[in-house]
Amino acid sequence: MKDRFGRTIEYMRISVTDRCNLRCRYCMPDDIEKRPMNELLRYEQITELAQAAIKCGITHFRLTGGEPLVRKGVTELVRMLKNLPGTEEVTLTTNGILLPDLAGTLAEAGLDGINISLDTLKPERFTMIAGKDSGLLDRTLEGIEKSVELGLRTKLNCVLQKGVNEEEWKELIQFAHSRPIDVRFIEMMPIGCGIKVEGIGNDELMKQLLAEYPQAVPDERTHGSGPARYIRIPGFTGSIGFISAVHGPFCSTCNRIRLTSTGTLKSCLCYDTGMETSWIFKEGDPEARAALLEDAVRQATLMKPEKHCFSEPEKITEHKLMTQIGG
Repeated sequence: MKDRFGRTIEYMRISVTDRCNLRCRYCMPDDIEKRPMNELLRYEQITELAQAAIKCGITHFRLTGGEPLVRKGVTELVRMLKNLPGTEEVTLTTNGILLPDLAGTLAEAGLDGINISLDTLKPERFTMIAGKDSGLLDRTLEGIEKSVELGLRTKLNCVLQKGVNEEEWKELIQFAHSRPIDVRFIEMMPIGCGIKVEGIGNDELMKQLLAEYPQAVPDERTHGSGPARYIRIPGFTGSIGFISAVHGPFCSTCNRIRLTSTGTLKSCLCYDTGMETSWIFKEGDPEARAALLEDAVRQATLMKPEKHCFSEPEKITEHKLMTQIGG
C-alpha cells in the first residue's frame, strides 16, 4: 500500500526482543530496563500481525532486536513467516555471536539473508565498543564464515565512530574482496545513546575510499529492500554500501514500518508516535482480530511523516533506546 506521500510500503522490521548479549555503547548500556517476557508479543501473534501486513502489501520482513538470536525458538518464527502465503522474503540482523550454532537451522527454516554487525577487527577495541570479552569477536567472525558457507545472502553492517574505529574501514571492506559479502557503512543516528556518540559521515568516508580506490564505480544492482547505495571495486567479489540516514536522507523513498517487541507499530525512528496492537490480541474472534490488525497496519502507514528530523535533533520526540524500538 501507499502512504500519504505516495511511497510504497512493502517492508516491515520486526523486533522480537529488547535483550542482547552485548552492551554496545551507542545502542544498549548496562543499566537498561528490560520489559518482562510476558509483555513481548508471542511468535504466533507476530505471525498473525505479519499476515495482516501481507494483506496491506507488505511482503518483506526483517527480524531484529535487541539481538534476535537470544530469544529461544526464533528459527521457528522464521519458518512461520516464510510459510505465510504472500511472504517474499524473511531476513535477520544479528551480532553473529550465536550464528555458528544457529546458521544451519536458520537456513533450513528458509531464511533469505542475514546482516551481521561488525564494527572492529581488533579484540581490545571490540571490548571497548561492545562492553564484552573480546573472545566473542571470534564467534562473530566464525558466524560470518558459516553464513557464507551455507549460501545465505550475507551483509556486514559497520558503524564508524570518530576517535574509535574510523580508520578500520580499510580492513573491513576486505571481507568483500574474495567473498560474496556486501560491506555497508551505517551513519550513527541521533537516537537513544547514539546522540552522545560522534560518528563518521558517509560523505567523508566516500572521499577517503575513492582516494584509495579511484576505479570504484556505482553499483545499480538491487541488493535487497533496504536504502543502501552501493559501489563496486574492480577485483572485489562483494560490494560496498552506504546507509546515510543523516547526511544523505532517503526519506522520499522510505518503504518501511517497524514493529516493536511489545507490539507497537512505528512509522519513523524520530517520533514517539505509533499504533498499539497488543490490545487487539485480546479479541477472541479470529476474523475480527484480523480486521483490527489490518486496520492498525494501514493506520500506522498513513501516520508516516514526510521525513525524519535527524538534522534537527531538538525536534526528535522518540527518546527510547534503539534496542527498545527495534533498530
